Amino acid sequence: MDEARKAENQLLSEVAEHGYDEAATFAIKLAVEEAVNNAIKHGNKYDRAKAVEICFDVGPDRAEVIVTDEGVGFHPENVADPTADENLEKPTGRGIMLMRAYMDEVCYNGKGNQVRMVKRKP
Repeated sequence: MDEARKAENQLLSEVAEHGYDEAATFAIKLAVEEAVNNAIKHGNKYDRAKAVEICFDVGPDRAEVIVTDEGVGFHPENVADPTADENLEKPTGRGIMLMRAYMDEVCYNGKGNQVRMVKRKP
């Protein structure tokens, strides 16, 4: 988690350098935290021997973040809708929904162990 925080801080520093507003910065921070938490918890199943890779490219018009874990992957379309009545009290499923709500693009690789997110500068 310490390494993830360092990467997140570097990312947010570059976001600030490029003049992203408070709302965009919050969106990027939230989405990255959710993606990293999902990678650690669901992807790598808390296995400390497995790594989570965070890559990012921040430019004047857009920020792209890719989070990859060493897990077996998943199919995002199979994740239950956390807003459905039967899922409201379940503690999972909201991370993907938040990432999709706050970022302009969210897509997964075929295996489902890598998420690519893009936030365009407003």
